[in-house]
Amino acid sequence: MQTYSERFRVYRKAMQPYLGSETAIAQYNSLQEIEVHRFLLRVLQDPSKLSQHVQTEAGAVILKIAYGYNIEQHKRDPLVDMANLALERFSIAGTPGAWLVDMVPILKYVPAWFPGVGFKRTAQEWKKHLEDVVDKPYAFVQRRMNSGKSQPSYLSNLFKASGYPPIGSEEEIIAKWTAGSLYTGGADTTVSSIETFFLAMTLFPEVQRKAQEEIDQVLGGRLPTVADRGKLPYVDAVVKEVLRWHPVAPMGIPHMSVEDDMLNGFFIPRGSLIMPNIWALTHDSKFYRDPMVFKPERFLGIDEREPEMDPHAIVFGFGRRVCPGRFLADVTVYLSIARSLAVFNVAKACENGKEVEVKAKFQAGVISHPVPWKFKVTPRSPAHEALILSVEKEHPWEESDAPDLENLLDHSMASACHPNRGQ
Repeated sequence: MQTYSERFRVYRKAMQPYLGSETAIAQYNSLQEIEVHRFLLRVLQDPSKLSQHVQTEAGAVILKIAYGYNIEQHKRDPLVDMANLALERFSIAGTPGAWLVDMVPILKYVPAWFPGVGFKRTAQEWKKHLEDVVDKPYAFVQRRMNSGKSQPSYLSNLFKASGYPPIGSEEEIIAKWTAGSLYTGGADTTVSSIETFFLAMTLFPEVQRKAQEEIDQVLGGRLPTVADRGKLPYVDAVVKEVLRWHPVAPMGIPHMSVEDDMLNGFFIPRGSLIMPNIWALTHDSKFYRDPMVFKPERFLGIDEREPEMDPHAIVFGFGRRVCPGRFLADVTVYLSIARSLAVFNVAKACENGKEVEVKAKFQAGVISHPVPWKFKVTPRSPAHEALILSVEKEHPWEESDAPDLENLLDHSMASACHPNRGQ
C-alpha cells in the first residue's frame, strides 16, 4: 500500500535474498513439509476446524521464517490470533468504497470527536493493534539474541548483518515492517487458497480421484515432497486451477498511474487509482474455456489443444507490486494440496441420509474466502491414517515460544531489548 518510493524499494531489496526466487525459498522446504504433515494430523483429529488448522499451518511456517518463533501446536497461538485479527481488519479497511473518507479525502481533517467520523476512532484502534503485531515479535527476537537463544530467521539475519538499528530510525522501520509483512502479506492469502481447494474437491470429486491416482502411481505409499512436483503434472495443474478458479485477491492491490495515459480511447489522468480485476482476467473465456468449471486439464494441453495460460502470471499481482512472497506461497499451497490429496477423501456432508447441497460462494474483501460449507474429510485407508499419525514420532513437537512473547511488557518492548537503551 506504500507509494512507490525509496522506502518501498528498500523493503523489496531487503526481502529479495530470502524470498525472491525459487532458489532462495528452497531453504524452507523441509520446514514446510513438516508443518503441512502436522496440518494433516490436525485435520484428521478435527476436520470441523479446517480454517483454523490452515491458519495454524500458515502461522507456523511464516512466523518461523520471519522470527524463528515456534507457535502453540496444540491450542490457539496468541501471535497467530493477533495477526489474523489484523488481517481481517485490513481486508475490511482496504475494500474499495467501504469508507466515505476514501471517496471524500477532506474528511480526514475533521476531528475524531465530530459526529459521523467514527472511522477515525476505528482507524486509531486498528492501527495500535497492527503496531503490536510487528512490535512484539520484533522485541522477542532482540530479547532472544541478547540471551544467546535466538533461532535463525529473517529478522535475526538482518540484525547479525547490520546490528540493531537505532530506535525510530529508517533502518528500524525497514527491519520491523518487512518482517511483519512476511506474515501479514502471506498468511491470509494462503488460507484462502487452501480453503478454496477443499471446496473444489467437495464439488468436483472426479478431479480428486484423478489426482489421487497420479499420486498413488508415482509415489506409492509416501507423502509428496517439494522435489516430487515435476513428477505430478496433474496435481500441479490442480494447484494452478485453484489459483485461477478463485484468486485470493479478486480485485488485486490498488495501483496509481504515474503519468497521463490513454488506453483504448479512455483518458487516464496522472494520479488515478487503478484496480486490476484479477477475477475477470482468470475467468475470461478468451483465455479459459468454460471458466466457471474447475478443470485442471486445461493446463495440460489434452485433446491436441494448447495448454491454457498459467494463472501464476496474473494472480500474484503485477509490476512493482507483484507479491514478494509468491514463491514461498506457491510451495505452501502445492504441498498442502498434494499431501491432502495423498491421504484424505473430501466429500459432501450427509444429513438424514442425503448429501448436503454445496454451492461455490465467496465472501467479499480484499482477500476473499469461500463462504463456509458443509463437507466431510476422512482418511483414505488405515494405512493412510497411520502415515498421518507418523508425524509425531518423526518430528516431535517443539516447545512453544508463546509464553516468552506474552511476557514482553509494552513499556519495555523498546528499552529492555536494546543493549544500550535505559542503562
